[in-house]
Amino acid sequence: MTLSNDLMELKEDKIREKYKFAEAMLEGFDHTPRIAAKREPDRVEERSTGLGTRRRFRSTTPGLVTRSTARPEGVRLSERILESDEDVLTTPLQASVLRALRRALSVAQVASDQFAEQTGLDNLKRSNLSGTLDASQKVRFQDLLSASALIALHVFANMTDFLLSGLTVELGETDLQCGEVEEVLLDNDHLALHGALWELDQEIAAANVSTDAQLIGLITSFCEQLMEKVTLRADGKSALAPFSAARYRVEADDFEITGFTPAARARSTSLAMAFKKPEEVVGNHIAKYQAMKLSKMLMAYDFERKLNPFAELGGFIFTFMGDGKPGTGKTTLIQMMAGLINDYCHAAGYAFRYENLSTESIDSYQGKSAQNAKAFIRNVTEPNVIGFGTIDDIDQLAGKRGDRQSSAGQLEITAVLMESFAGANTVVRGNCTFGMFSNYPENVDDALRQRAGARFLVDGPQSREDYIDILHLLMGKNHSIPVGDHDLFEAQAIKKAVAASYDRHSRPQEDALLNVFDKVREQIGDLDTIAKLGAYLKAIQEADDRFTGRAIKNITDAIKVRAMDFELPDEWMENPELFLFRDYDTKKAMIADLAQPITVEMVIQEINRYADSEFRYADKSDEAAIENAVREMQRMEEAKRRFMEAKRP
Repeated sequence: MTLSNDLMELKEDKIREKYKFAEAMLEGFDHTPRIAAKREPDRVEERSTGLGTRRRFRSTTPGLVTRSTARPEGVRLSERILESDEDVLTTPLQASVLRALRRALSVAQVASDQFAEQTGLDNLKRSNLSGTLDASQKVRFQDLLSASALIALHVFANMTDFLLSGLTVELGETDLQCGEVEEVLLDNDHLALHGALWELDQEIAAANVSTDAQLIGLITSFCEQLMEKVTLRADGKSALAPFSAARYRVEADDFEITGFTPAARARSTSLAMAFKKPEEVVGNHIAKYQAMKLSKMLMAYDFERKLNPFAELGGFIFTFMGDGKPGTGKTTLIQMMAGLINDYCHAAGYAFRYENLSTESIDSYQGKSAQNAKAFIRNVTEPNVIGFGTIDDIDQLAGKRGDRQSSAGQLEITAVLMESFAGANTVVRGNCTFGMFSNYPENVDDALRQRAGARFLVDGPQSREDYIDILHLLMGKNHSIPVGDHDLFEAQAIKKAVAASYDRHSRPQEDALLNVFDKVREQIGDLDTIAKLGAYLKAIQEADDRFTGRAIKNITDAIKVRAMDFELPDEWMENPELFLFRDYDTKKAMIADLAQPITVEMVIQEINRYADSEFRYADKSDEAAIENAVREMQRMEEAKRRFMEAKRP
């Protein structure tokens, strides 16, 4: 395999040189815990009945009182793993775990050494050993040592999780989870790895692991927690810039290191879903059209560059919200889109991962709901797969801030989704998309709802022709009733229907927005310049102060989608050699050739589409609040009447 320009290979001979070092670590070393507490209870026999053991010595010497007085402990992780079941012989999976740990420790050391060579840390180490380190270099020396420790920890956890992920699929999921990772030491890379292995040894002992599936599940859970903790510690450290900016590859394992991004082995999820064909979706013309386009956009993702040309050129939909009344076809739309992506990925040989964040993710334990939401985001955004994540009934799943009825778990999920969809660390590669669906979008937190870059109004069948088509479709073939005066599915001709749907948005659909639109046009005339369009946007903001700068960004993103208002030809999906397997620059040029210029009509229609949805949500929310207030007043009035009647003699 040829490596791209920014991908550096970690040499196999250097990795194998570290095997002895890794084996020695697994066989045994002494470690004194400094942050975490020992998980196994100390069992010290009493010297005689009724006479307890002596309390641990606490130093009274100034300066020593804060030092740990815990004794060094022998850590023999390989022995612990081999004793994790009752079989006296080593099982194949135990051997695989030990080989994976050895390999990951070796690669972590090579990556750490590479960083030391790039940054001059190796020279500073030599100067420090010889006692010639200049005082002005001490702060930089310590910063680089901490950075090296973070790199070693993350690469170790990342590669262990990567190598064991295939075994996890074979064995199935396990409920066994490790506790919070605490022993994260940043003195240097060797001590950092000692601390991680000591804590892993403690976790295995405390969990009473009895099967290979539990062992592997616990180790992968530990690695995920360790990566998360290290990534948080690494955030904002300038010393890590050389590592974060580079990409490394271990050819023999097909393993890539991309900064502090987890690199789970690309694998598809098995879908137990009744897929729908586009012709089985009646009505919902714009939503169906955009879902079909988005399905093909995802396939333009380049696995070598880890980027989608649509994400670079503009027009890629990272998040969208589908809202509509119950029974209008949101689930059918999900089934259609998942089916299209699944078929395209099958033809191209790509891994496809679909996940749904359901109400089962809400947990009563503090922090667990956030962990579930982060795992959902991590699985879908994994750079080596094409991902599609859905959040059905998001109004029930994500809490609305300030709403007393929202549980702590719901608010945790809201915080994770907000950070993941438009946070400081959000990276849109173009390999995945997230769809939020709701019957009551007005109950979704305003800030979270505004993170939906596109709006799909799922309004179901609308016209007489739509209702005839859906009746014929759902009746099946077990009848001989004639169709009558009607051309079946003529109204579902997608381009004709979409054009008519877009034309409807040349004027607003909501009365409150229509008043603003007409008033602005009376004052300044036709909206045919940037200045006039900007004045219209300001007037909308004056009518609804929730119409912020993020709304403008979502509108401009939608306009760029319209500029890319073309479908990639079906033959490009059916024959991957024509497009999917081309290099990134060729795919980008082919897409750019199909783009069309932005027009004033596009801009007006997209402003109206987005603002209509916001006004619709606001009206529903206000109306619901008014109805609740009126109902409460009526109850109080009735209660007062009954009370007064009861008081009468």
